[in-house]
Amino acid sequence: MLLLMAGGGFAQWKDYRLINDAKDTVNRIDQQDRRQGEWIVRVEKLRGEPGYEEEGEYVDNRKEGEWRIFNLMGDLIGIEQYRWGNKDGAALYFTINGGLRMEQHWKALNPDKQFDTIQVEDVDKLDTYHTVVVKNEGAALKHGVWKYYDPENGSLIRSETYVLGKLESSDAAAVQPQQQLKEVPKPKEVLEFEQQKGRKKIRYQDGSTL
Repeated sequence: MLLLMAGGGFAQWKDYRLINDAKDTVNRIDQQDRRQGEWIVRVEKLRGEPGYEEEGEYVDNRKEGEWRIFNLMGDLIGIEQYRWGNKDGAALYFTINGGLRMEQHWKALNPDKQFDTIQVEDVDKLDTYHTVVVKNEGAALKHGVWKYYDPENGSLIRSETYVLGKLESSDAAAVQPQQQLKEVPKPKEVLEFEQQKGRKKIRYQDGSTL
């Protein structure tokens, strides 16, 4: 009976990977060739590029929710948020030592619509919004404040403000010498990652029925 139930569960997937003896699966592809559920994607070094590994969830072949990016040594180097397969909200990128290197902000558009409507805050009246109709070009829009940090000491170098993909302002940070020497605390996302009992390397078992 249990074997029949397990077999029936795997039968819904055209392809998948087993990650442990309990037959938990990742990298699932349904019968419509769509990526579903938790995925672990590894990109090897190529032409001088360092390579990376990313983990997150797919819904109907589109990235959804939080995705985490690691270098090939297992260090957390990025956290991105997705909606409809496009970046949405904050994207944080870290140095190998856990310091914040860059902070981006994005606005996802619904790829199923030719035009999308977005509520934009009025710069002259806080907490007042107006509706903007945006043509969907198939990609997320830069939207919000982007911040760039010194990888050595964590001080803010410059910031850029975008509204629906357009650069509205760019400011270089005025950093005092004493600020440069100030130790900057690690972001909470990095601290949470470091508090885990070590990131386990997974040995895949190919569950393909092809």
